[in-house]
Amino acid sequence: MFKLKMIALVILALATSPITNTLAQTKVLNNASRTTIDNHGALAGHRYRVVVTSDIGGTDPDDFQSMVHLLLYSDVLDIEGLISSPYGPGRKKDILDVIDHYEKDYPNLKSYSDNYPAPDSLRAITKQGGIDRANYPGFSESTEGSDWIIKRARADDPRLLYVLVWGGIEDFAQALHDAPDILPKLRVYWIGGPNKKWSPDAYQYIADHFPKLWIIENNATYRGWFVGGKQKGQWSNSGFVKEHVAGKGSLGSFFAKKLGAIKMGDSPSVAWLLKGSPEDPSKLGWGGRFVRTWNRPYYHFKRFTTKEDSMQEFGILEFNLPLGPGVPTNPKARLEVTNQSLVGYFPGDGTVRFRFSPKAAVDYDFTIRSNVPSFDGKTGGINAITPSPDLVKEPSPHYPNWWTDDPDPQLAEDGHIGVKTVNRWRLDFLKNFAKRLKRCRVPK
Repeated sequence: MFKLKMIALVILALATSPITNTLAQTKVLNNASRTTIDNHGALAGHRYRVVVTSDIGGTDPDDFQSMVHLLLYSDVLDIEGLISSPYGPGRKKDILDVIDHYEKDYPNLKSYSDNYPAPDSLRAITKQGGIDRANYPGFSESTEGSDWIIKRARADDPRLLYVLVWGGIEDFAQALHDAPDILPKLRVYWIGGPNKKWSPDAYQYIADHFPKLWIIENNATYRGWFVGGKQKGQWSNSGFVKEHVAGKGSLGSFFAKKLGAIKMGDSPSVAWLLKGSPEDPSKLGWGGRFVRTWNRPYYHFKRFTTKEDSMQEFGILEFNLPLGPGVPTNPKARLEVTNQSLVGYFPGDGTVRFRFSPKAAVDYDFTIRSNVPSFDGKTGGINAITPSPDLVKEPSPHYPNWWTDDPDPQLAEDGHIGVKTVNRWRLDFLKNFAKRLKRCRVPK
């Protein structure tokens, strides 16, 4: 009995020792260096319920390309919603335009699988979401898009609802605000980064009020779809479009016309469901590999910052600035930074508030334009820096289901963290996509 107790004590000591912790870290590193995927995705027969919100038709052609990619895999996914969301001039009509091209290829596609949805069924689930960005509170009024998210989340289906957010996160934030009961039913994959810079208020609302949300906050990893990996000849961004996309049915021609090279920055969210382990973001998959988040970086200042001040890229910077004397009855202010002009929020307490999220680790310059004389023309700045890799050792208990890019420098490329967890599979996912594109042109 004494010997058994001693063995138990040794096991307990090892379980809490630095040696065991080192072994656990080694296991993680070995997982990162593996060359095969534990495939539990849609291509292995698992069907996932999917709603997509997209700023398609906005400031970037990549959403059009990703929508083509999504529709070519619609036979292995249960697509339940396509929502036009902020930011930009994109509207529901832009999604319908892609469906029109899908309809032309539908007879060929259906010859490969009866599971391809009819074009009219896709049109029926296409909804208009918000048009403007959320203001400082992070939500405003319900939209057709936010209501549709709620309806699908409450549907009588035991499966989870996967929400893929390709643009601003306003419609999703509105849905959570209007129906917080849907939270346990949701799994979210957000292409953040540049989209986060347009939605800092909606994002902060979610982070403050729904910390138990299950979400992948992909701020940079998505770039692995078009940065690095196999980039020679037919597998380069432009070579792939020329060799495998152009002329491949109506969808292929539409894709190539939008941009003569691969961008498809939102496609990793779809690929995450196609091949990998969607229930465990720490595992390998076409959509990337992620780590538990540390506390979400939030910086609050009651003064204007300068470039002597620093913050993490993709964090939230909030200013709460005193207006000073001479405030007009209807004060207005904008924070101008790079290609953005952020509208100030006046809570009526003699201050103005701005939120900003830097999409890259660079220096930013700020200028305020305002009808408040003592406020107009103020300048400042901030130095955005790459998150430290040591932060992965501090997963936040406040955000138990929140995942984000791995800041390990060995997984970065061209200054973008996490990218190599996607581009290592470039040849695999592009070859598979090329086969799908052939379906548009040639029936089975």
